[in-house]
Amino acid sequence: MTTKPTTIADLARIAGVSKSTVSRALNGSALIGVETRERIQALAGEHGFQMNAAAQRLSRGQSRVVGLNAKGKPDMFMLEMMSGITSGLHELGYELLVLQGDFDEPGWARGYVDSGRADGFVLLSAACTPKQISLLVESGVPFVLWGASSPKNEYSSVTGDSLTGGRIAAAHLLEIGRRHLAFVGGPTWAREVAERLEGFTEAHRLAGLEPDLAAIVHLPWSDAEAGAARAVQELLGRRPEIDGVVANSDRFAIGVMEGVRAAGKRVPEDVAVVGYDDIAIAAYTNPPLTTIRQDGPLAGRLLARTLVQRLETGAVTAVSIPAELIVRESA
Repeated sequence: MTTKPTTIADLARIAGVSKSTVSRALNGSALIGVETRERIQALAGEHGFQMNAAAQRLSRGQSRVVGLNAKGKPDMFMLEMMSGITSGLHELGYELLVLQGDFDEPGWARGYVDSGRADGFVLLSAACTPKQISLLVESGVPFVLWGASSPKNEYSSVTGDSLTGGRIAAAHLLEIGRRHLAFVGGPTWAREVAERLEGFTEAHRLAGLEPDLAAIVHLPWSDAEAGAARAVQELLGRRPEIDGVVANSDRFAIGVMEGVRAAGKRVPEDVAVVGYDDIAIAAYTNPPLTTIRQDGPLAGRLLARTLVQRLETGAVTAVSIPAELIVRESA
């Protein structure tokens, strides 16, 4: 008479695989092959094996929970990305915990891991400073960062191609005959802002032009729409010749269009506007927004998969998603 398997180790012996392979198979992890996963799941059903999930997590020192730093008010792109993170983690047998803590405290992440509340973290570069990233690297906890890769391969990352995005946004405006462009971006310390501005500058130089440094505006993330509207209205008062604007996000672009109208000008007849992200509302602004598309849900799923790969294999990887120009009526 065959003894019914009661532990993962028992089932691993029957299947002839490691305990970690059994655990991943029973959690539906995509990190092992479909054939292996289905064979182990079939064996578990055949032997009436039921995994005690809480006991398994305790024995492995894992919570199968991932923390997301989301301090501040989330914008629509972040919400679209969060939907992808949640679905991606669910497919891999993990759950998402949204955090609103003090990320300047050196031990905050280690506290979550050591207490078993989270295994690792997803960070959004727009919601954390370089200092906060450095603290996490020093703590040794696993994390993946959206928006900025690690030059020393110290952490996993998923990024958009911001350099190309900034270049094709400005190049589009130059190609439709606009010659006096402004750039409205986020804070100077944000790498994605710096890369988009670099692309903006590169497009000018490829066209034999120099960007107007007095037409480059940096604003905090928290003041996107209202701040961009005020800044552009003031900028057009000083630089009435401006006929095109590249905005660092669609939120900034919506504010830019309000500022253009407040200055007594029209979009796109007088000032053409290109945004960035292609959030759902971009197609329904007035006029519909020309923008650089980043697929938020795809980025979220890639963040989930990249972090789980780091947690389960130790691999540190960098993934990039392409930037694509979506032409609508604003430019």
